[in-house]
Amino acid sequence: MFDGAWDRLRKLFGPRTGGAVDGTAGAPRARRETRQHNIFEAAAVYVSACAEDDERRIEEAAGWVSPEALSFGVNELACRAVIALARERGESPQSVARTLLGLPAA
Repeated sequence: MFDGAWDRLRKLFGPRTGGAVDGTAGAPRARRETRQHNIFEAAAVYVSACAEDDERRIEEAAGWVSPEALSFGVNELACRAVIALARERGESPQSVARTLLGLPAA
């Protein structure tokens, strides 16, 4: 029943097969490895690399999946992290999110 939907999601959020190396359309993207990465693995590496200011890993993880898939994965990671911190602290997810962003309490 859901096989068609899963296939469409895999195509939409699966690894990119090509793209621009330097931002120019149509240029083939160099692939150093043949292993495919899923969106959550890409998001985990991307976010941790951003936290560590590791530009090489940021660019590497960003190339594993489409920008849309990476955005979805980062969003899912953020939601899960805020929920986990909220449970750990005994606070609401909104309170934790605002604190992490340095915003005043609502």
